[in-house]
Amino acid sequence: MDAIPRSLRESPVHLFRASSLLGTAPYPSRDARLHKVRPGVYAARDAWNALEPWDRYLARVHAFALVRADAVFSHESAASLLGLPTFGHPRNIHIFDTRRSRSVAYGDVTAHTSAGARSVQRVGGIHLTTVEDLVIDLARVLPPAFGLAVADAALRDSSLSREELIDHAAAQRNTFRMKRVEWVLTRATPLAESAGESLSRAVIEWCGFPTPTLQMTHRLEGRAYRSDFSWPEQKVIGESDGWLKYGGDDPVAAAEAVRAEKRREDSSRRAGWRVARWDYAGALGADGLRAALAAAGLAPSRRADPAALASVGRNPRSR
Repeated sequence: MDAIPRSLRESPVHLFRASSLLGTAPYPSRDARLHKVRPGVYAARDAWNALEPWDRYLARVHAFALVRADAVFSHESAASLLGLPTFGHPRNIHIFDTRRSRSVAYGDVTAHTSAGARSVQRVGGIHLTTVEDLVIDLARVLPPAFGLAVADAALRDSSLSREELIDHAAAQRNTFRMKRVEWVLTRATPLAESAGESLSRAVIEWCGFPTPTLQMTHRLEGRAYRSDFSWPEQKVIGESDGWLKYGGDDPVAAAEAVRAEKRREDSSRRAGWRVARWDYAGALGADGLRAALAAAGLAPSRRADPAALASVGRNPRSR
């Protein structure tokens, strides 16, 4: 079935065509107050400079849509529009073009084609490939841990099931990197609540640690808590921390969230659990996550996979 996506994300900065400023002075290309997002499309320089890398990429996608209303976005471009993980600032705009016999890159645009039929959705006036195709396309080309984060997010935020993704991949004629696609899809789950948790799950596996229970409920001192990861037999809890988890830009909410985490952690320890914490960087580098779990007393149950661990944190498709 086709998953119906959420509303598309709007451009994080106001964009306008150069043609709308004809007759004004100075011309946009000579106006130091403006940043050229792409030929013929501009944004206020101060607003552009304030954007995070992933938001700059989203603005680039919207700028391309302004000049190519017929474009069908795919890969990272569609993921950005849908609010799925993109990891940094992807190098290229990705579109799907059924008129071509092979994929081709020109400038900062990659036009993809496919041997099989593709469905196209139109949401908010913009065309893009379906969520199913998007997840499988990115599973083929992204480092596996990043592909897993995209698949987890799609399952969490849409009506798709893992079985539907697996069936959809099996029906495609394209067999490129199918082993990687299968690795991603067989592990995808809506229980991962963030990209950090998805990356952590891949690193946990590749470090050789036992498979964790996800989002386990712990009833401690009259309260119910959920852990990101737990190993009940070893009495170990793992927590993947991120700033958004603690309130993002709201310092009051962040402070209260930190206090709540401290209360939960103290309750867990009094109940005999050992708690390991790591942040996003600790997962990307693998060593921080591995050291935290080892310090909590969790031992590997199988050999580590150094080659897979080396792929974490390296995304050649982004700047």
